[in-house]
Amino acid sequence: MPLTVAVQMDPLDSINIAGDSSFALMLSAQARGHRLFYYPPEALNYADGRVWAKAWPVSVQRVKGDHFTLGEPQSLDLGEEADVVLMRQDPPFDLGYITATHLLERIADRTLVVNDPASVRNAPEKVFVLDYARFMPPTLITRSYEEAKAFLAKHGSIVVKPLHGNGGKAIFKIDADGQNLSSLMEVFNTAWREPHMVQAFLPDIAQGDKRIVLVDGAVAGAINRLPGKGEIRSNLAVGGSAEKTELTETEREICAALGPELKRRGLIFVGIDVIGGKWLTEINVTSPTGIVAIDNFDGTDTAGMIWDAIERRVAEQSGG
Repeated sequence: MPLTVAVQMDPLDSINIAGDSSFALMLSAQARGHRLFYYPPEALNYADGRVWAKAWPVSVQRVKGDHFTLGEPQSLDLGEEADVVLMRQDPPFDLGYITATHLLERIADRTLVVNDPASVRNAPEKVFVLDYARFMPPTLITRSYEEAKAFLAKHGSIVVKPLHGNGGKAIFKIDADGQNLSSLMEVFNTAWREPHMVQAFLPDIAQGDKRIVLVDGAVAGAINRLPGKGEIRSNLAVGGSAEKTELTETEREICAALGPELKRRGLIFVGIDVIGGKWLTEINVTSPTGIVAIDNFDGTDTAGMIWDAIERRVAEQSGG
């Protein structure tokens, strides 16, 4: 049955259609006959129990520079006129993002929101992962220079990163001599009110960091992301490159541990990051990426798997 799908995302004209996961999801939905609307997160409105957005009917095509066409904008009631809302805007996971989850939660009993907005709000990438600390590298959450200094003395080289950062931004390696740690903590404490994540540096990062995609709790595929020359960050957005990969036994164990909880929480599309075949570093639930690269290497259809899961959920929610 054709669905009405509202996609909440960043401006369409700014995406890279060659690798953008949101665009791949839109192409897949359109191919299935679903009707697509686009709106930016700031277009959300609420009054008298209704949540609506100024939204544009949209059609998409894989043509660089001419990849979308917008119709006339309309006021789209997301609780009554949409079957699915894809919440796909990029982080930062700030108060604007959190407010959007609160508004969309008010329609979640009538419209399927992917990923579930309450679960997205309660599972920020670098905090939710603490539930699976047995798979993580040594980790400290702090704003304290003294605590970070003691952690460095215990573990040697460390990595310091924002707790709610994204895309490999603002990740710093501090070597055993501690040079610049004090200044870095001062900068971080000025820039962010929340504590920061400090982790033991993993030399295995030179061999890459694996992005594993899970769909409704099941493994859909993975890529290995290699850091660029002179970099410790392997995110594709900061110059990393992707290669085909297989899962290790420990990675399968990690996925088996996470899968049932992701499914229970309504986190249909999730990307986890694993270093060295065994160290879980993030559980990405806000706007996961990587499905285009996975499909290019494996010949799979991860977007189709996601839509299969969405369509099942819609049918269950409507009693069909």
